[in-house]
Amino acid sequence: MVTGGAGFIGSHFVRHWRGTHPGDRVIVVDALTYAGNTANLDDVRDHIVFEKASIEDAAEMERILRTHRVDVVVNFAAESHNSYALLEPGRFFRTNVMGTQALLEAARRVRIERFHHVSTCEVYGDLALDATELFTESSPYRPRTPYNASKAGADHAVRAYHHTFGLPITISNCANNYGSHQFPEKVIPAFATSALNGKPLTLYAQTENRREWIHVLDHCRAIEAVVERGQVGRTYHVGTGDEASIEQIADLVLDELGLPAALKTIVADRPGHDRRYVLDWRTLRDELGWRPQVRFAEGLRQTVRWYADHRDWWEPLLDRAPVDEGRWGDRQRSR
Repeated sequence: MVTGGAGFIGSHFVRHWRGTHPGDRVIVVDALTYAGNTANLDDVRDHIVFEKASIEDAAEMERILRTHRVDVVVNFAAESHNSYALLEPGRFFRTNVMGTQALLEAARRVRIERFHHVSTCEVYGDLALDATELFTESSPYRPRTPYNASKAGADHAVRAYHHTFGLPITISNCANNYGSHQFPEKVIPAFATSALNGKPLTLYAQTENRREWIHVLDHCRAIEAVVERGQVGRTYHVGTGDEASIEQIADLVLDELGLPAALKTIVADRPGHDRRYVLDWRTLRDELGWRPQVRFAEGLRQTVRWYADHRDWWEPLLDRAPVDEGRWGDRQRSR
């Protein structure tokens, strides 16, 4: 069962798992909030079972697990928009913490064979731009935003259910994902769709803040490795070492589309904007033999070309974004 399976990473994982495990029955669960999109599953619709449901509903999760005799859960379901979390923090804690706990309880009652939880590098806080250290699987959690804190809470709940109840779990903390089918609120599709529409690319004032980037298909292959061969109770970092600043990303997008740098415009930083995250992913490499296959610059160019070729996918979604990233002034912060 894949929760959040109509979202960006979840739908890629569903397609990937169907391709590499054609004999498995895949149950996709999604609440279809604003970023959920069943069109992401069009090419596998005849090969999956779809259940519209929220992970916050423990009784419904237990029903689905029992009805479909699920043995493995991969949990992607989460509110994940850092900016939206500043406007609606309660929603993030309800879904990401209490929703994960409800799903864990259902999994415990059904006694599933594996519960894999997908987390983020952001639970560790941030690093200085000139820092030489990396986040390891034993780094302390120091979340700085409501989204980060809600994901940290979920991770703690997953570990608690393992240590207290013996639930067989694994966790993966991943770098920033990019690729096709990503909702236009995220930076790379936001830049691509804005540029394609001749609109400004809004860069936060701290343009040198950096992120580590991973192509979504590399992430799916990493989760597959953890689910199949990972040690129960372990956490695995999924990284690449490929870092890029917001300005470097904007420049790559504009270069791929042959557009001028004048489209870049600076806006106020959002509150709590983290500087940098980088993961040490040697455990995943050394223990499970996983390595990323897609280099960032080429993967980003491929992604931009996908958005250029699929206006019919993203244009209907533009009005569904809950945050105007270019308006971090008093009005938006006081909502």
